[in-house]
Amino acid sequence: MKTQPVFRSTTILGVRHKGQTVLAGDGQVSFGSTVLKAKAKKVRAMYKGEVLAGFAGAAADAFTLFEKFEQHLESARGKLGKAAIELAKEWRTDRYLRRLEAQLVVMDRESTYLISGTGDLIEPDDEIVAIGSGSGYALAAARALVQHSDLDARMIAEQAMRIAADICIYTNDHLTIEELQ
Repeated sequence: MKTQPVFRSTTILGVRHKGQTVLAGDGQVSFGSTVLKAKAKKVRAMYKGEVLAGFAGAAADAFTLFEKFEQHLESARGKLGKAAIELAKEWRTDRYLRRLEAQLVVMDRESTYLISGTGDLIEPDDEIVAIGSGSGYALAAARALVQHSDLDARMIAEQAMRIAADICIYTNDHLTIEELQ
């Protein structure tokens, strides 16, 4: 039986370090062995620029989740933890949402969460989180840079993403970087 090509899209990396909050994403969207788009934007600022969100997975699914998360964020008056919990609960229990294939990273100045459709709501111990096809490479590089350099969060995210792009064939070096001011 012939398998269908799979959409592979992205590496997202969140870094909170030295008082900075940064979320970076590459721009590549691949279908099987073909690059369909090189400059996709998969990270954005939300809620008056106080929250950052990024996605990995199926783009249409992720946009649905962005919209749902933004609704929860508005009703929670910008409280990231409450909005993340509500999205995770809805995602896990809603029959339509359960079928969505994506993951989200959401961040503010105090918290970082990874949210998945299995109901996972994970807050990383070291304030670094990565999702997507190149996540392992970006995460390892960011952790090493935090421990062994004097770089700020933005430079750590940028360098770690470039390292991931050099290794992962589904990640490119056309980066979108959002930072909370």
